[in-house]
Amino acid sequence: MSGGRAFVDITMSLDGFITGPNDSVEAPLGEGGDRLHRWVYDLASFRRAHGLKGGETGRDDDLLNEALERTGAVVLGRRMFDHGEEPWGDDPPFHDPVFVLTHEAREPLVKQGGTTFAFVNDGIERALKFAKAAAGDKDVSIAGGANVIQQYLKAGLLDEMQIHVVPVLVGDGRRLFEDLGTEQIELEGTRVLDSHDVTHLQFRPPKTEGGAS
Repeated sequence: MSGGRAFVDITMSLDGFITGPNDSVEAPLGEGGDRLHRWVYDLASFRRAHGLKGGETGRDDDLLNEALERTGAVVLGRRMFDHGEEPWGDDPPFHDPVFVLTHEAREPLVKQGGTTFAFVNDGIERALKFAKAAAGDKDVSIAGGANVIQQYLKAGLLDEMQIHVVPVLVGDGRRLFEDLGTEQIELEGTRVLDSHDVTHLQFRPPKTEGGAS
């Protein structure tokens, strides 16, 4: 499959969770899940993506800005869309085409700021194909949730994973690495960057023949 790279850029607790318990439409990140993302909320690049001015700069901001700038399209799951649609509002923070994995046919949903949600009901490879075509020379962010990331990892369709590990033990919620089967998966570490509030780990996942390129 030609085109840009398919990558994951996600925050995870030290004990492996990307949400707190009981995530829902009312609490998209689960109970206490906001704690995982505290490191990004005051960054200049995060604030800019949400239509806000100011913010902190530095290594953490550089990394977040790197992920935002390289993204030309996004793939996410229906659950993540359902939980995020209301808080994202009329001007979602993506500003790029977003492809939503679903089992139901649905017309595209056009929002302000360059975000259009297209709904794909014929599998993860098809969604990635559409996203790569839309991204052009840029890359495709596999945004989540956990089940969607697991599907792409198992299928060998990921080129890169960047995991921001926050030094907190959540205890319960949705684990990033679950339902991956019993076969060992070997990832190649490519970068480690540390700051006060978070450790940034970058990996190259294994690729299957015919996987993303």
